[in-house]
Amino acid sequence: MMTDPIADLLTRIRNASRAEHEKVDIPSSKLKVKVTELLKDEGFIKNYRVIEDDKQGVLRVYLKYGVGNEKIISGLVRVSRPGRRVYVTKDKIPSILGGMGVAILSTSRGVMSDRESRKQQLGGEVLAYVW
Repeated sequence: MMTDPIADLLTRIRNASRAEHEKVDIPSSKLKVKVTELLKDEGFIKNYRVIEDDKQGVLRVYLKYGVGNEKIISGLVRVSRPGRRVYVTKDKIPSILGGMGVAILSTSRGVMSDRESRKQQLGGEVLAYVW
């Protein structure tokens, strides 16, 4: 079992996308739901829903593909990890592929994209890059 919820989420999405699955079920958590919501808002996944059960719930992520069935997500990288946290100030927020990708940050106001962090002038922990 993975102890890093973001790595678990990204690994499962990446593997399901490579296998061209329509959806993937992932054990749910508040952080995973927030990151998945951001991926949907940024256009990397089609949709998601949380399925309640008697345990922690299941996060069902519906993957998105292009017109010719090409993958919308071509790369996912976990940046911060337990034991090696990566923080940036508001002036050092990375831009991924000239804005074609997204950096996901955990800030004092919650999980947000690099664009939203710049807009709100907030630095934070860099969770992942997606392109």
